Amino acid sequence: MNSDAMTIGDEVRAWLADHWDAESRRAKAGGSLAEWMDQVMEAGWAVPSWPTQWWGRGLDKKSVSAIVNEFRKVGAPGAGQDRTNITANSVMQFGSDTLKRKIIPEFLTGRAHQCLLYSEPGAGSDLAAVRTRADLQGDHYVVTGQKVWTSGARNADYGLLIARTDWDVPKHEGLSFFIIEMRQPGIEIRPINQITGDSHFNEVFLDGAIVPAENRVGDEGQGWKVMQTALAVERLVMGDGAGERRQGSSKNNVVSLIDIARETGKIDDPVARQDIAQAMAYRQLNALNMLRAKQDMAQGTASPIMSLGKLAMSRILHEDARVMTRLLGAESMLDGADHARAADINYRTANAYMTSIGGGTDQIQRNIIGERVLGLPRETEADRNLPFRESRAVTG
Repeated sequence: MNSDAMTIGDEVRAWLADHWDAESRRAKAGGSLAEWMDQVMEAGWAVPSWPTQWWGRGLDKKSVSAIVNEFRKVGAPGAGQDRTNITANSVMQFGSDTLKRKIIPEFLTGRAHQCLLYSEPGAGSDLAAVRTRADLQGDHYVVTGQKVWTSGARNADYGLLIARTDWDVPKHEGLSFFIIEMRQPGIEIRPINQITGDSHFNEVFLDGAIVPAENRVGDEGQGWKVMQTALAVERLVMGDGAGERRQGSSKNNVVSLIDIARETGKIDDPVARQDIAQAMAYRQLNALNMLRAKQDMAQGTASPIMSLGKLAMSRILHEDARVMTRLLGAESMLDGADHARAADINYRTANAYMTSIGGGTDQIQRNIIGERVLGLPRETEADRNLPFRESRAVTG
């Protein structure tokens, strides 16, 4: 670490010592989590790479890493959101100054929660084929359509919405990106029950919902570009293990693998040890790739390496579940409160598919890696350059 990063490290340690109780993991001044996040934002630690006029410090990526590490050491939340906050990063890069002032503080402090209104019944793997429409009427848009597989919609204050504003240009050029208020007439949310017993996902029906024109992120027709930035942040977060953290487990899966091997008397089994070592190797390799992706994100680029990390985490979670099942043996067929270990493994096995689908399927990530990392020819799209109303998505 260079001397600048060391200076920043000293500064952030001193600031945390004055404001954060590491033992109780609470702000020394008390108050809510949002009030703590206010302090972090005002000090410039929330988005330290951003300009000072936008709650940042204008720091380089090494300094940002030093800040995040110091916060992590004492268990303090809020730092380094310039790499992880989907809404804030999207609005910062493409939004108007008015929208930045309105939206970004709400998300940096955690007072507002988002959901992602991207996928539709006929536009999942091909997101550019969305048919939800946003029609400009004076100073606002009227939105009509349907979204599906929307995580967290029932608790969201805002939705990040991709909708079609022009049907007479090719599909990628007729999209616009919006921040829409979720708690309004014209929006109906229906939960989707999952095999795990959870209902994280939802269908969202929009029928005459209103979004102010000032809540458009970027120009009309720039929605595809904005969404690529939002997806890059999401893939970075998922590649870093977000799906694993949502399980509510306090243990790293590798630790769980070792625990299960000990419990089942297989810790000295050479095949079991090889499986666990392979799982550890996958994680270490992914951690190195994610460091590269975070450096790209800090420089304001949407690196395809993020797709590598996202795909790798999907493989890691499926492989961990497979090894756990193999270690537990026949007991893995049991479930319920009387068989907590088996129930946990069964949940992990089913829940791994969330990472395989969310943020773009594994197949989509392979396409991105093939085209943008390996330089392979693009997949053929016969309707790519047609006006959207003439495409197969509309004409069938």
